[in-house]
Amino acid sequence: MAAKSLFQSPNPKHVPFLRSDQTLVHPHVVSLPNSKTTLKRLVVSSSSSSSSSAVLAPHVLTSPVASPPISRAQAPLARVWREIQGCNNWKDLIEPLNPLLQQEITRYGNLVSTCYKAFDLNPNSKRYLNCKYGKQTLLQETGIDQPEEYQVTKYIYATPDINISITPIQNEANRGARWVGYVAVASDEAVKRLGRRDVVVTFRGTVTNPEWVTNFMSSLAPARFDPHNTRPDVKVESGFLSLYTSDESESKFGLESCRQQLLSEISRLVNKYKGEDMSITLAGHSMGSSLAHLLAYDIAELGLNRRMGKRDVPITVFSFAGPRVGNLGFKKRCEELGVKVLRVTNVNDPITKLPGVLFNENFRVLGGFYELPWSCSCYAHVGVELTLDFFDVQNISCVHDLGTYIDLLNRRRINSRSADSDKDDDNDNFSLEILKRKGENMMFLKGQRMMHWTNVVDLLSSVSDHMLYCNIF
Repeated sequence: MAAKSLFQSPNPKHVPFLRSDQTLVHPHVVSLPNSKTTLKRLVVSSSSSSSSSAVLAPHVLTSPVASPPISRAQAPLARVWREIQGCNNWKDLIEPLNPLLQQEITRYGNLVSTCYKAFDLNPNSKRYLNCKYGKQTLLQETGIDQPEEYQVTKYIYATPDINISITPIQNEANRGARWVGYVAVASDEAVKRLGRRDVVVTFRGTVTNPEWVTNFMSSLAPARFDPHNTRPDVKVESGFLSLYTSDESESKFGLESCRQQLLSEISRLVNKYKGEDMSITLAGHSMGSSLAHLLAYDIAELGLNRRMGKRDVPITVFSFAGPRVGNLGFKKRCEELGVKVLRVTNVNDPITKLPGVLFNENFRVLGGFYELPWSCSCYAHVGVELTLDFFDVQNISCVHDLGTYIDLLNRRRINSRSADSDKDDDNDNFSLEILKRKGENMMFLKGQRMMHWTNVVDLLSSVSDHMLYCNIF
């Protein structure tokens, strides 16, 4: 609808955007750029007759995004890190966006971007579907600012468990586990600035075709992470659960599941630094956000963050462009366990509306009083939402691009400090340039095979028995 209205105007400029009152839990809408007028949707008109096909997949950042300096008026991070990690659900930190929070969101977003930069998609490479670099040099090779602040301790691999008759996808799935992220721990020097020993787990989003298949397996399945209390009411998307729990047990030298790898490493690090203040921070983009949600719930449900005689280790998820992960039971249980989730979303990003476009947290109660019988089967977002609003007509895939998310989030903080200035046009032009630049850079890597919209349509028709269409469309 938005794209159609834009094409009706020969010279589209910023058009007003009105949000419904039926927002998600803790909604916060951020206008980019900030202006004295109404909310504006960023659009770019194209006079070119040719454009690349829209790709519904994340793209590698071309350069690191530098974190803005901390304002001297702000308290040092070491003193307020618990608030930044969400102990008060980010109350009074979202609008206006707190500089320290913005800096931390950016920092974790950059750590996630490392997963894209280092993922080898060259079929002729010995490291195909693995990380290009060793753990000691990963952060430096991918251009992370101050790479010495974290030490990468473990690489994480996941195995798509799918059974589908499309030969190219099945052949790719048969390659086994592929690299999806890493675990890192803050160095002794970084602890002084951060105020605690931060354990970070980052996950990339969907890149390969088998991963797209798991994304579209939208039926709900019980998580059953705690063997002593399976909690059948807590359900999550079956595709994400499969990716998180599947292993290569049938292979002689097969890897453990993504879940086993992560729980083992998290337990080891929590035990190693048990005498220190700690935090567990999980960050992911798109599909990686879902894995971060599952891991956060898993750690909390099993009590791996609990310590005798001391405060529990806080668990925080920074989600970028993440879909819904589970049902209302999953959401409630995460809140009971104290899992904190900050979701950075774009109102024009379709991935954040999936699964459960129809049956979601907004469609389970009739008239605000009567809970419908199918409410337990409705998907629900978890946590606090920080919403951006951007769209590029020429490069549709920018609405889901991690680099664009981070760039415009940074621009929002700069604008919030000068909202009373008369430079609205300059700010608008700057943000439009960001979108144009991102569009120019968002191309396939040489030899990289991504799934286009046409492939998605073909895939949907071929795996209809694996999906519940009412939850997708």
